[in-house]
Amino acid sequence: MNQDELRKLESTRRRVLWELASLSPGDPKASRLLIILDDLDHQERHSASSTDKPLELNVVRDAVPIKRHHSGIDIVVELDIPQPWRERFLQASIGSTRLPEGLYGRDWRKFLDEWEGEMEHFLKHKAARAASQRDE
Repeated sequence: MNQDELRKLESTRRRVLWELASLSPGDPKASRLLIILDDLDHQERHSASSTDKPLELNVVRDAVPIKRHHSGIDIVVELDIPQPWRERFLQASIGSTRLPEGLYGRDWRKFLDEWEGEMEHFLKHKAARAASQRDE
């Protein structure tokens, strides 16, 4: 998957996750969003140039160093974040302040925590959809 395709995929994922956050698991309005997220996951897994599986959340959390900038602010160097996590973080951080040398470490940590919560919410929606399909 080239950079433009990855940017588009993660931009779409971000918009859908934000929309899904406002819905309770089992809400019929979530169905369309779950289909989109499933399709994005499928695209990512079956990308012709995607040879490596993305790192798991806890692995990427441990792998990306947070460095102390001479200003006293903790930063993350953008290139230290492996794809697709870098693009996910950038999409979630559009408009955020940063230093020329890197992104704020607190924003990186917050993003990872929020991602974990978003994935838990997504899984609750998927479980509600599966239960609904069993009941039909």
